[in-house]
Formats: sequence, structure tokens, C-alpha cells
Amino acid sequence: MAHRTIHPRIAYDSPKDMLYGLAKYPVVAGHHVAIGGGLVLPEVKFTLPAMLINSETMPQVRAEFQDMVTRILKKSVDLHQESLVVELELLPDLTMHPEWGALVTSDLRALLDAFHRDHGLRTALRVTVTDIRDLDRPPALRSGEPWQTMLESFRLNAEAGADILSIESTGGKEVFDHAILAADIDGIALALGALAPRDMEFLWGHIVDVAESHRIVAGGDTACAFGNTAMQLAHQNMVPKVVAAVVRLMTAPRSLVAVEMGARGPLKDCGYENPIIKAVTGVPISMEGKTSACAHSSPLGNIAAAVADLWSNESVQNVRLLSGFAPEVFTEMLIYDARLMNTAQKQGRGPLFRDLLVDSDRYLDPQALVLSLEVVHEAARRIVEAGPDHYARTKSMAELAVEVLSSARHDKLLELSAPEQRWLDRLTQAVAALPDSEAELVERVQPSYGHLYLPQEYGDVATIPVPSLVA
Repeated sequence: MAHRTIHPRIAYDSPKDMLYGLAKYPVVAGHHVAIGGGLVLPEVKFTLPAMLINSETMPQVRAEFQDMVTRILKKSVDLHQESLVVELELLPDLTMHPEWGALVTSDLRALLDAFHRDHGLRTALRVTVTDIRDLDRPPALRSGEPWQTMLESFRLNAEAGADILSIESTGGKEVFDHAILAADIDGIALALGALAPRDMEFLWGHIVDVAESHRIVAGGDTACAFGNTAMQLAHQNMVPKVVAAVVRLMTAPRSLVAVEMGARGPLKDCGYENPIIKAVTGVPISMEGKTSACAHSSPLGNIAAAVADLWSNESVQNVRLLSGFAPEVFTEMLIYDARLMNTAQKQGRGPLFRDLLVDSDRYLDPQALVLSLEVVHEAARRIVEAGPDHYARTKSMAELAVEVLSSARHDKLLELSAPEQRWLDRLTQAVAALPDSEAELVERVQPSYGHLYLPQEYGDVATIPVPSLVA
């Protein structure tokens, strides 16, 4: 199995060295699609309308996916888009029945190859397997049928024609879901700084092995189950925005582990922590923003594009709109967005356009502020400085987040409501009180969270000497 490799220094000397469409270590996949090689490319995502998936409906399911992708590819040809990435996010049923997902992948592979042959359209197919290990709580992450089924899904989809393998993994979510609703930094730190990174090491060691054995690309993970959960809870006023902003930075170390285990990018679109990982490693990233409003709202519509190499719509159902079906409509939007960014870059105005993307969002929400390039670059520097220890990295991100938010509030650059200000003060105190070591943290939170997870499913978490540990 792959082994973890730690980056001794960050990939970019200055935040100004980072730009959309350009990655220090581009990836070539599929029909010679260069990702991060100088152009922003669309990454189109799509999903079924409301329908049952079972053995009887699989012919209709396959036909629906074929129809969506055919329309996406025709639209790309019509709009003179020379290359793009198509992402198939497997629905849970298509992962739980690996052969079903592989049939869809095989169908799409044939379509992409036909359009390449007939029209010269260069495409790469990303297949994202659903993390089905979280269906039971506490989840068995390294044993049992869900894990074996998920691993088989990776294998079969690689054989069926995927060019890039990805996942949005959920290790640690069984603790995070409780901690985020209480805005409890200790519990969040346990989930993101101790549990999730260990699961990432185990999981991505296997994914990289599958990808390498099939000579395809191990793409990357996202902290969607953590950072985007916090973002949507903040959008619904169920948790403070400042909490979601702190969580966003705290997700970066766990997602970085995928690259340390051998993932090469492009990292997946709904990982808003991706710019930090790009700053550390130089791998290409996919991002989503304003064109993902079909899937969810966010305060990051423009700033998310600042250093994107792929620009995604998140996902949209195959429903009829006035101008056509939604996947082809969003393909058109992505193509025009990417064309504008690439034209600015070709005319030497890429840095200016990048800065406009950042400045248009930066001070309107704390979640946007922590993704400004200066903060991204500083986060990368602190992660590397913290060394290989997962908890130390995560703790450093919490410290940086409250520093940035407090400084912006002090300088009157960021407006916060009175409740948000009080929460920022509470967060600052809670972060300052985080233990220095993971072992101390585990011991402190054991009475509150120890019953929620299985230590043996996280490897060496089980070896931390905690007298009160219960199975």
C-alpha cells in the first residue's frame, strides 16, 4: 500500500504566484487533457432526476446518463470547447452495487471516445465513488461489507474506463455531526485533527493502489461532509458563520493527506479547502462557486475561482429548463466562465482578474475571508511548519482562523453582527484552550464523544492510553 510523503516546503513562494489554470504540477488524463497546464477547463457534473434505481430500472438509469452526457458533449462541440472534464458522481445505489456503477462508467467511456474520434473533443472522465461506510453508526471504516463493496466499486470503475478516481470521504463525521451542532471546538478538533486524517491515510493508500494498478489518476478528496455541512448550517442560521469559517481552515490538513498518500489531483470541486492544498503541494484543483447555485448556496461565488484549474457546477439534475436540459445549460455557463478567465490570462490580465474575484467576496462573509490568497498561503506555510502531526496542523488552522477574523473585525474590514462577535470571542477562547497534544484532547473529550466512534477503525487512535476508554 502507498506510504505517506510529507512536503518539506510549500509549492509557492508568494500568494501572488498562484493563479487559476496554472498548477505547479499539472496532470494529464483521458484524451490528453492537461489540467493545470495553463487553461481553466469546465468540469461538468450531473445527476438523475427523481427515480428509483434497481435491477429493473437500470436500463432507464443508463439511458438517462447517456442522454445527459451526449447533450453535454454536443454543447461543448457547438461552443468550440476543445477539452473538458466530465464527472460521474455515483449515487449510493450505484456504489452499493459496484457492477451497476461500472456499467454507467462503461457507457460514458464509449460516448467520450466516440466524440473524441468524431469531433476531436478531448475529455477526461472522473468517477467519484460514494462513501457508503457511514450508513451505520458508529461506522466500520476498515472492515465489513460496506468497505469491501466500496473498494470493489473503485476497482470495477477503474476497469470500466474511469480516468480519475475520487471520493468525498466521511471518516470522523460521526463525531463531527454532534460537535458542529454544539459549535464545540474540542469535538471538531477530535473529528478533523485525529480521526479523519487517520481514515484518509488508510483509505487513500488503497485508492492510490487501485489507480496505479490501472494506470489512471488518483484525483483527490474533499471535506464536503465537514466544511460544507458547516457552511450550509451557517446559511440556515443553525451555527454561526464564524464557526463555519474556522471549520473551513481546520478541514485542510485532513484533505491534504490524500495528496501525501499519492493523489495527484485534480482535487474535487466542493473542497473549498483545495486552494490551501494547492499552495502546499502544487497539484491542480477543481472548484465550484456561483455556478454551483443549482446545488447549494454559498458566500464564495467568485473567490472560489481565484486559483481553480477546473471550474465546476457541483451537480444538477437532468430536468428540463426553457433553454434545454439542465446539464447542457450549466455546461454552457461553465464554458463561458472558463473562456473569460482564460482570455484575461492570455491578455496578461490574469492576476488582475484573479484579484477581482477575491476582492468581490473577501470581506462580505467570514467564510470568504479565510479563503483570500494571503490567508491561503499563510495556512499552507503553517501546515508545513507544524510538521507531520495531524492534530498540530489542525490546531494551527484553528488558531490562524480566529487570528484572521479578529484582526479583520478590529480593523473594521469585516462586519459581524453582535451575536457573531460574541461567538468569535468564545471561539478565540476555546481555540486558545485546545490541548497541546492529541492524547490530551482524546482524554478530555472521551466522556462526550468516546461512544460515537470505534477506535479500532482508526488504527492507532486505539493505542492512545485513555483510562476511561470504552468499546
